[in-house]
Amino acid sequence: DLDKGAKGQISTLSSVLSAVSQKKEAVENRSLPTHLVFPNIKNVRDLPPISLDVRQKQRISIDALSSEIKAPVLPEPVLPIQPKTMKDFQEDVEKVKSSGDWKAVHDFYLTTFDSFPELNAIFKKDATASFNTIEDSGINAKFVNAVYDALLNTPQDIQKTVLKGIINSLLREWKGPRTKDDLRAYFILLQNPQFNNTSTYVIYAHLLRQIATLVEADHHFLVHWLKKLSQKRFKQLLERLLQFISLRLFPAKPEEFPPITKCSWWIPSASKVLALLNTANNLVHPPLIPYTDFYNSTLDHIDLMEEYHTWQSFGNSHRFSFCQYPFVISIAAKKIIIQRDSEQQMISIARQSLVDKVSRRQRPDMNMLFLNMKVRRTHLVSDSLDELTRKRADLKKKLKVTFVGEAGLDMGGLTKEWFLLLIRQIFHPDYGMFTYHKDSHCHWFSSFKCDNYSEFRLVGILMGLAVYNSITLDIRFPPCCYKKLLSPPIVPSDQNTPVGICSVTTDDLCQIMPELAHGLSELLSYEGNVEEDFYSTFQVFQEEFGIIKSYNLKPGGDKIPVTNQNRKEYVQLYTDFLLNKSIYKQFAAFYYGFHSVCASNALMLLRPEEVEILVCGSPELDMHALQRSTQYDGYAKTDLTIRYFWDVVLGFPLDLQKKLLHFTTGSDRVPVGGMADLNFKISKNETSTNWLPVAHTCFNQLCLPPYKSKKDLKQKLIIGISNSEGFGLE
Repeated sequence: DLDKGAKGQISTLSSVLSAVSQKKEAVENRSLPTHLVFPNIKNVRDLPPISLDVRQKQRISIDALSSEIKAPVLPEPVLPIQPKTMKDFQEDVEKVKSSGDWKAVHDFYLTTFDSFPELNAIFKKDATASFNTIEDSGINAKFVNAVYDALLNTPQDIQKTVLKGIINSLLREWKGPRTKDDLRAYFILLQNPQFNNTSTYVIYAHLLRQIATLVEADHHFLVHWLKKLSQKRFKQLLERLLQFISLRLFPAKPEEFPPITKCSWWIPSASKVLALLNTANNLVHPPLIPYTDFYNSTLDHIDLMEEYHTWQSFGNSHRFSFCQYPFVISIAAKKIIIQRDSEQQMISIARQSLVDKVSRRQRPDMNMLFLNMKVRRTHLVSDSLDELTRKRADLKKKLKVTFVGEAGLDMGGLTKEWFLLLIRQIFHPDYGMFTYHKDSHCHWFSSFKCDNYSEFRLVGILMGLAVYNSITLDIRFPPCCYKKLLSPPIVPSDQNTPVGICSVTTDDLCQIMPELAHGLSELLSYEGNVEEDFYSTFQVFQEEFGIIKSYNLKPGGDKIPVTNQNRKEYVQLYTDFLLNKSIYKQFAAFYYGFHSVCASNALMLLRPEEVEILVCGSPELDMHALQRSTQYDGYAKTDLTIRYFWDVVLGFPLDLQKKLLHFTTGSDRVPVGGMADLNFKISKNETSTNWLPVAHTCFNQLCLPPYKSKKDLKQKLIIGISNSEGFGLE
């Protein structure tokens, strides 16, 4: 067990390491890039370059750096002669099985890990070549993997030898910039599986710190090398870093580590290295692993608002906050931050209303603490628009809805009904605001010109209110919509700055109009003469109210033919026209509507995919979790009808499970908090068992007659959920 064997070794070194770290601290702090320091997040337009997921209007990011940017090229040191090949090493390991003699293997590990030049001598594909390029690290990855895979099965003294060697190489004084061979050594050491063990964390922390404080050009190289790792090795690297942070935050045995005051740099260093992995993952299409694998669920248990307020007050300066690295914060934790931030804004606005009333010597009225919507069912859209325009100052208050001429207190059901009815009406094809694309099953903004774009603003406000009031909407926008919604994530102070414009590709177009995107891709790969065979120009045609209108994609576009040479530009301009330019006014109104409710620095923590989950819920269904959290009225969970119900539902294919959820809640997706947040209820419907089930969508309630057999229940349930018109509203 390495834990026991290496512990004594490491505890004696920890004092040496901490002394060295203090000695180096001043130097490292001086060498940190100055652009990371700024006082106030509210005036910020520049976040740390490797924290790619914090989107700001202007910032340098690693993937934006040109590949020419490199650390100064230093003369490569003369490397020791490579003593072993991969084949030699594997033969030595095989021989141990029969001889039991580890000497040759021990000597290999002893020399290999003793210094950076030795590491390069062994693992570099060609010891004499400099490999001064971002695309190829020059390292024999198979050899590295073989050496590390064998290491964990060697005796303790060999494993301790490797750790001693790493300590020696890390403790050497570094002066001046690093060579590419130094970067290669860091890259190799980072992959060492011994760092899974808490007894090695003191050494691991020093390795992470040295990598974290490299200059940006060096990070650029490491990022591009990291993206070339196999998915398996990349994931191991990520999990090791996440575990390191979790165990430093909540150690199982606190006495194992130095006091937190002496190693406050551990977590910031690990987070910076995680940011390199995150950037590498984002550079690969598709990514090596899902972005959700970067979530560290341990952070759900820390004081998130303190992290958020530290970030708000100090930005990305010397005060560390996990909000500087939002890709590690789970969507559930981000929702908590957004909601608490929203609540604080709600309270502060409500308090201000109260103070204003009292100062004018008027009697306070409880209604002033809410955003009260009074609407007629017959004029739903126009009344909602009027109310929201009149009460623009109250948008951040808690929402309450009243339907004119109807008795009833809004305990949440009326609010949800208002959302459902309004969304249903606005997104109806006849209404003309949005076009439904059957191929992609999603809505997109109609490019028809109109005099007033206020209804698009209304949809933006609705989406904002839904996030603010924790209501899941049944809206089908493509992912690119949410990317545009965060461009930029904070409304610019200058009204002339364009909003909702983001870089788009044929991949984005494919999510809305797959056939057109496929046609453009074919144009790009066409091997014949594009100009003669397609006879196209830099001009597009759109039908608007029965009239064909033409638009030039660039000045004089109608006279510029599309050729083999300029077809890339044509496809890019066409895509940009469809997704940005042709709907600019519609989307800008929608953008301002959303941000008028959700204006918060917390939006900078979100990826576009996460905004979609906050608005529409998650597509991941867990019907067992729904069963565990369901409440009953008139039934007990042991009743035969209920047992039949769950037997049937748990056996349904996914499409029927989604239909059931849509039938009972108005959406086939799940809130961020999971099934428990649905407050799903099954009530006994004391009617004939010939009747179909009924749903009260506004209350997430299913009314189920007491069917006598499982077959009857299954048949009636499938008919009910498959033929419900609209939202099954009652």
